[in-house]
Amino acid sequence: MAIETFSWATERGEKPEIKYRVRESRFGGGYKQTVGDGPNNKEDSYPVTITARKQKALKVMEFFDRHAGAKAFLWTTPMGQLGLFTCNDPAPVPIGGGLFKITATFERSFHP
Repeated sequence: MAIETFSWATERGEKPEIKYRVRESRFGGGYKQTVGDGPNNKEDSYPVTITARKQKALKVMEFFDRHAGAKAFLWTTPMGQLGLFTCNDPAPVPIGGGLFKITATFERSFHP
């Protein structure tokens, strides 16, 4: 089965969380040694929001349900970088007038 692409437009403006996993050893005299923890030590996640009418919101939620928080999908970050991501926290909230606001967090995923 091919990897699906999340292609719905997301609202911009939320701050991503970017961290680098490192291992550190401290020695006497203030010296320390730091190395990256593994080949993929960058951890990044992006809060996203989609505001849509009910039919479109249902399609977005069906996409999330197909991936069930574990199966990765392709998504392009706000800086234009294509990558693999997972999402295990989508929340559709009715905001009135037949509109729904879906909030979620996309977390970077890696495949061997």
